Amino acid sequence: MNFIFLMSENTKKILRFGISAILIVVSVWYATRDIDFKELWRIIVNANYLWVILSVPVILLSHWIRAMRWKTMLEPALKIKSTSTWNLFSAVMIGYAFNCVLPRGGEFIRPFVIARREKVSFTSTFATIIVERVIDVITLMMLFAFVFLFLSNQVISAFTEIDVNKIITIALLIIFVGIVSFYPPVFRFLIRIILKPISIKFYNRISDLFEKFLKGFAIIKSPSKYFQLGLESVLIWFCYTVPMYLMFFSFNLHTTASLDFWDAILLIVISGIGVTIAPTPGAFGVYHVLIRDSMILFYGLRSEEALAYATLTHGVNYLIQVIVGGLFFMRENVKKIPLKEEDILVNQQ
Repeated sequence: MNFIFLMSENTKKILRFGISAILIVVSVWYATRDIDFKELWRIIVNANYLWVILSVPVILLSHWIRAMRWKTMLEPALKIKSTSTWNLFSAVMIGYAFNCVLPRGGEFIRPFVIARREKVSFTSTFATIIVERVIDVITLMMLFAFVFLFLSNQVISAFTEIDVNKIITIALLIIFVGIVSFYPPVFRFLIRIILKPISIKFYNRISDLFEKFLKGFAIIKSPSKYFQLGLESVLIWFCYTVPMYLMFFSFNLHTTASLDFWDAILLIVISGIGVTIAPTPGAFGVYHVLIRDSMILFYGLRSEEALAYATLTHGVNYLIQVIVGGLFFMRENVKKIPLKEEDILVNQQ
C-alpha cells in the first residue's frame, strides 16, 4: 500500500491506463473466442445501416433526458434554476466519454464540469450522481422484476455467473443513500465520536464535506419531484430500448428469429445489469458476452450473428459517446481534472 502512495501521479496514470488496456484485451478475447471472423465481418458489412442511423437520434435523446433529470435533481440540492439543459447535456456526454476510457471515470468529471461552470460545491454535485445511480438501479430492478414475471427461466439462466458480491455492493449503496437521506444525525454522530477525539481539524473538514454531500440528497426529501423523476427515468430506459429494437431490423432478426419489442426489453435489462457491474472501460467485453450468450440461449442464434448484433449496438453507442463527448470536452476547455475541491475552487476563478 505504501508503494502505491509513493508513486508519482504520472506513474499512477500509466498504471490505471495499463490495467484498463489489459482488461479490454482479455474481455474482448473472451467474447470472440471460437468465432469465425470472416463470417462475423460478412454479417456486419451486410447489415442494413438505415436502422443504425435511425437509432442515433433516439440514443442522443436518452442522454438529453438524462440531463433533464439531472437538472430536476440539482434544483432542490443546490438551488440551481438557471442552468441550461444544454450545459448539463454537455457534462453528461463528457462523463460518458470518460467512462469509455476509464471505468466510472465519468462519474467524477461530470460533477466537476458543472461545479466549475456554476461555481457550486463539487461534493454536493457529486452526491447527486450517487442518487442518480441509485435511481437507475431501482428502475432497472423494477424492469427486471417486470421481465422476470414473464420470462423467469430465461432471465435466471442468463445470470448464472453474476458476481454476487457486486450485487450486494449495489444493495448496500441503496441502503446507504436511504440512511444518509432520512437519518443524517446517525452519520453526524458517528463522525463526531470517531473523528473528533483524533483531530478537531480533520473532524471539522469531514463534517463540512458531509454537510455539502448531504445537499446532493435533497431530491429524496422532495416528494413533489418524485413523479417527474419517475417519468424521466421511464423515458430514459424507453429510449435505451428503442435502439435495441431497431437494430433487430438491421440484421433482419424480426423475421428470422421473430424478435419483437419485448425481446428488446429483455436484452436491455441484461445489458443494463452488465454495464452496471462491468469492470472494463465502456463495458467492453462484458456487454458483448452477455448479449451474445443471451441471444444464443434465448433465440438460438449462431455465435457470429449474436456477436455481430452485440458489436453493432455497442459500437454505435460507444462512438456517439466518444465523438459527442469529445466535442463537448473541447467546448468546456477542461485542461486539468482536479482531485480535490480546493483545486476546483481555483479552477472556478
